[in-house]
Amino acid sequence: MENNKQLANRLREVILNGTWIANTNFKAQIAHLDYKIANTKVQSLNTIAVLAQHIHYYIAGVKNVFDNGKLEIRDQYSFDFPPITSQTQWETFQKTFWEDTEALAEFIEQLSDSQLQKPFVNEKYGNYLRNMDGLIEHAYYHLGQIVIIKKMIQSS
Repeated sequence: MENNKQLANRLREVILNGTWIANTNFKAQIAHLDYKIANTKVQSLNTIAVLAQHIHYYIAGVKNVFDNGKLEIRDQYSFDFPPITSQTQWETFQKTFWEDTEALAEFIEQLSDSQLQKPFVNEKYGNYLRNMDGLIEHAYYHLGQIVIIKKMIQSS
C-alpha cells in the first residue's frame, strides 16, 4: 500500500473506525457518551470533551492547510474551547469531528510520495509525512487518556 493511503487509513483508525493499535478509537469512545459525562472533571485532568476538541482542533487546522495553504492554529490555543452545555451541542461537535477527519484523510490520500517529503507550510515544521505521523500519534496519546478518564468516572 502506498504511504498516502497508509497514513489516511491510520488517521481513520484512530478517530473513526479502527481497533488495531488501541483496540478502540475516538468514535467508539465518545459517540454515545452523554455530554455531562464528557464534561466530568476528574481531579486536575482535562475532561473527555476538552481532549476530543483538542484533537479536532489539530485535525481542522491541518485540513485548513489543504483547503487554503495556511497554518492558522497555534499550540497555545489548542485547549481553549467554550464549554459544551447540551447533548445537541456535543453531538454537533462530534459530527464536525468525524466529517473533518474524513475530509483530511481524503486530502492525505491525494498526496504523492514526493509531496509527503515536501515541507509542511514552512521548513521549520518538517515535511508532510512527519506532520501526518505526528498528528496520528498525538491522537493515540489523547485517546489513551480518554479511555482512562472514562474508567475513572465509571468506577467512582
